[in-house]
Amino acid sequence: MSQGATAGNSRIPAPASAPRPVSSAAPAQGKEQRVTKQRLAVSAALDDLADFVSTQELHRILQERGSTVSLATSYRILQSLADDGLVDVLRNADGEAVYRRCAVTGHHHHLLCRNCGKAVEVEAPAVEAWAARIAKEHGFTAVEHTVEIFGLCPECTALKTAK
Repeated sequence: MSQGATAGNSRIPAPASAPRPVSSAAPAQGKEQRVTKQRLAVSAALDDLADFVSTQELHRILQERGSTVSLATSYRILQSLADDGLVDVLRNADGEAVYRRCAVTGHHHHLLCRNCGKAVEVEAPAVEAWAARIAKEHGFTAVEHTVEIFGLCPECTALKTAK
């Protein structure tokens, strides 16, 4: 649903308000997409990254690897992967879309370090039960929700307390 960064380490500052997810539905199988060298390069880069990354950060990484994928093509490929449910997308505090290929294939949430950008996938059955109960109490159907938790990871907490 999202910076000063280094390869594989996107900064996602804590949002001033609730995070604005772009896509959090369970990943789809994905439409048949033409396999191009650009798509393969973007996919390989995403496979190597552990944290959320902006399109511009991904483009920089691709350039460093010697890939000739243009920024516009990077945007199109990432949007296509997001549309197919093959990557998760969040909006960071600046409103910029950030992308990540997640290991969990079903509905899940994230713990995000607002300092280094580390992302941890979490399942939250209690949240799922709460959302279903609240929706039912109010007569809502076809409900979707997103929960992203921002904080400091253990490493950033240790660095902060060491200062």
